[in-house]
Order: sequence, then structure tokens, then C-alpha cells
Amino acid sequence: MIDLRTAKDILIKYGQEHILRGYDDLPEDGKASLLSQIERMDISVLDNLDKEKNSNYHRGAFTPLGAVTVDDIEKNHDEYFSEGIEAIRAGKVAAVMLAGGQGTRLGYDKPKGMFNIGVNRELFIFECLINNLMEVVEKAGAWVPLYIMTSEKNHDDTVEFFREKNYFGYDAEHIVFFVQDMAPSVDRNGKIYMEASDRISMSPNGNGGWFSSMVRAGLLDSIKEKGIEWLNVFAVDNVLQRIADPLFVGAVIRSGMESGGKVVSKAAPDERVGVLCLEDGVPSIVEYYEMTEEMRTLLTEDGELAYKYGVILNYLFRTDRLEEILDSNMPVHIVSKKIPYMDENGSFTVPDAPNGYKFETLVLDMVHLQKSCLPYEVIREKEFAPVKNATGVDSVDSARELLAANGIEL
Repeated sequence: MIDLRTAKDILIKYGQEHILRGYDDLPEDGKASLLSQIERMDISVLDNLDKEKNSNYHRGAFTPLGAVTVDDIEKNHDEYFSEGIEAIRAGKVAAVMLAGGQGTRLGYDKPKGMFNIGVNRELFIFECLINNLMEVVEKAGAWVPLYIMTSEKNHDDTVEFFREKNYFGYDAEHIVFFVQDMAPSVDRNGKIYMEASDRISMSPNGNGGWFSSMVRAGLLDSIKEKGIEWLNVFAVDNVLQRIADPLFVGAVIRSGMESGGKVVSKAAPDERVGVLCLEDGVPSIVEYYEMTEEMRTLLTEDGELAYKYGVILNYLFRTDRLEEILDSNMPVHIVSKKIPYMDENGSFTVPDAPNGYKFETLVLDMVHLQKSCLPYEVIREKEFAPVKNATGVDSVDSARELLAANGIEL
């Protein structure tokens, strides 16, 4: 852990000396905690405050991008499967689960992956994902290294839950937990908020921070030593998604491209989903709110939507390419938020309107830093059952229906 002098030097560089204002009055464990927070937080995000706020960075010219379709995959099934399963058996593929969130929108105050989606039996979100990965393990006859990204808020609960459940039958030697990097929250003048004299206001640095968090956790050396060439990153909340899918892995490898993204055909032109496309000739994701009416309704010669393929946050990246772009200027999105804080009188205040900024990096920007990306179409009803809401669209209820339709006992 850094010492007080080093902490002061870091804060002085960014004009944030106020963080240590109450340091001398803290008990020893409070002092240690504060120094640890200063060491862990990514204070460099403050450099972005000199740029345009609210991440209104310039977007280029969008053009449609086709995909390896479901029909294409069926025609090339044996070749894709053979290529992918051999890469998995050779230990070249690992999976990365983004599991830092809580189940707040589900009315659940624990890690989202701990939510029980079963009806007549216990069936946890984490369990669904492990079961899906186990199918690949059984086909390959080899364990797939699984990295699980938690957050400071849910790390202990997540690790303990996996232990209690005996890792749902997965070999614990092939599971590694790591904590996502944190970014400070600031007021309108760029001063870092404090929640208490010994606690800095911080939040996870967005879903694009997963690889830098792995590196910061010291995992890159072991990844290289194991010979892992591909990382399949996926979100915790899609209970039907296929992980380290041999067909997906094989298709991307055979394509010669640097990355791949699983996509589904949009249900309607105005579906609220990001679309994998090209931006200035390189892979990109255009968010639904960025699409013009012309883009949403543009048709190909075959009468299909030109911007057809929606992303589901299941990507395959080359490890060496991720290392290359690690030091690139990945966009940092500055988001206006309501941020609870300790005021000048030492009272904890919860604002009723946005009062500052949080900093996020997004996985969609990681895609844009790739030279090439293969859109890989999957059948929505078989691989896309997100659990984002308690009821309605993309909810517990809709996910249960899709699980049951796929023969999963609830």
C-alpha cells in the first residue's frame, strides 16, 4: 500500500488535496483504508474533464455491416466446430464474466448473479451461466479458464456464494475472481466528492474497463503463461448465452479477424439495441438513440434491414490485440449523475438532481479500436434472455419463459 507522502503527491498533481483534509483525525484503520482507496482509484480519468463533457465525442460516417448468418453457420458447422473445439482443448480460449452489478432493478440487494430465477426449484443466474459453460467443457474434455469480474460492493458476497454452492460443479482451480477498477465521482468543478472523511465517492469504471482491471489485478502474466489467445467476454444477465461457444470461436478464427461479436436480428426497426456496423471503415456499434430514422428503416436489395444486427454483449477478442490497445486513448464517457456526498459541515447529503459527474469506459469502444470484427448471428430465442427488469420486457418473467422453452427445468 502507498504511504502518505506518495498519496499527497498523487493528489497534489490533480488538485485534490482536500481528500486528506480529515486524515489526521482518523483512526489507524481509517487512515489505511483511505490510502488504499487513493491507490486503487483511477484518478487519471480526471484528465478528461478538460475535454468535452458528457462524452459528446465526434462520431464518424456509419455504414452497414453484414454478418455470418444462422444459415452460414449451419452450412459451415463442422469446420467452425472443429476449429473452435481444438482451440479450446489447446487452452487458447478463456471466458470473462462481467458480474459487478447488484440486482437492484430486480428488487434484490445482492449481486445480480445470485438471484434465484427458478420457480419450483432453486436456479440462480450464476448457475445458469456455469451450466452453459459446462456443456462446452464436456464437449471439449477440457476446462475453460473462467475470470469473474466483481465490484468492491459485491466481491465478498460473490466469492462466498460460489464457495457455498461448490462452484456449481465447476473446477475451482479454473475460476479467478478479480475486482473492477474504480473511478472517482466529482462535482461540477472537478473536485472529487467524499462520502465520509475516510471514504471517497467512487463507482466502477464501466463495462469497457474489464481488461484494464484484469491487468491491474496482475492477471496478464498468467494469461500469457497459460497460452490464452482469445478472451470471450460476456454479461452476467443473459441466462441463455453460450460461453466459449466452439462454433463462434471457430468462425472468428477462420475469418482471420481480430474480434467477433454475437448479434441477433432486430425484432423491429425501432428496437432499443445497439447495432454492429462500420464507422469510418472500422468496426463500431451505433446506439439506438444515435440512429437516424433513415438508418433505422434503410433496407438492402433483399428487403432486409441494412442496420439489422443488434449486439448482446458477448464478444471474442484477441489477447495480444487487447494488450496493444491498452494504452490507447479509449474514450472516457463523462456522465451527469446524482451523487451522494459529505458536505462542508460533515453531513451526508443525497441530492435530488444531478450534481456532478461519473466516468465510464464502454466495451463498445473496445470494438471500435479493433481493425476487424466478425458479426456472428445467433437465434434470439435460443441465446438471448436478458434479466434486466423485474417485470415486462427483458425481465425475470420473460427470461423464465425462454428458459422453459429451451427445456430448462424451473
